[in-house]
Amino acid sequence: MEEEISKRIREWRLERKLTLKELSEKTGLSISFLSQVERASSSIAITSLKKIADAVDVPIASFFEDYANKNYQVKVDEQKPFRIEGSGSIYTRLAGEFPGRTIEPLLVTLPAEQSTGKKMSHSGEEFYYVLEGVVVFDVDGKEYIVKSGDSIHFPSTIPHSMHNPLNHDVKVLSVVTPVIF
Repeated sequence: MEEEISKRIREWRLERKLTLKELSEKTGLSISFLSQVERASSSIAITSLKKIADAVDVPIASFFEDYANKNYQVKVDEQKPFRIEGSGSIYTRLAGEFPGRTIEPLLVTLPAEQSTGKKMSHSGEEFYYVLEGVVVFDVDGKEYIVKSGDSIHFPSTIPHSMHNPLNHDVKVLSVVTPVIF
């Protein structure tokens, strides 16, 4: 999947007659990083992918066209789990497609003893409801132990990360804004 995303980034950049330097200026991402991403030799976080999508003026869902759902209802047999390079998590889109959609509901499976990595912050809000297991959230330097049946909701502008401390996968319902896919 990452090769397909890399190919699309390069195609859209060239269609818009943007140099790597110009794309770097629009996104705040380094030229060398963008070059590595286009060659699929570097992984890309969803926040960086969003910056690139905005810079080339395409919806981020364009990177995941195979996962688009043109209906309101998402039946279980239509759900297609996917991974984002650089993240061990498995994501499943739970949203329908319609103009003006403002939330992004996802089922997130966080593998055993996995972390989302370094803390990140970006625009929007995040809501998580732990379906199975335990997730340790670090929100602005404070740890929250969120167990099955518990939830957490915070502004995405606060530096945050999450970690699965267990030796088995955990499942979390996530609802974030703005719409990512």
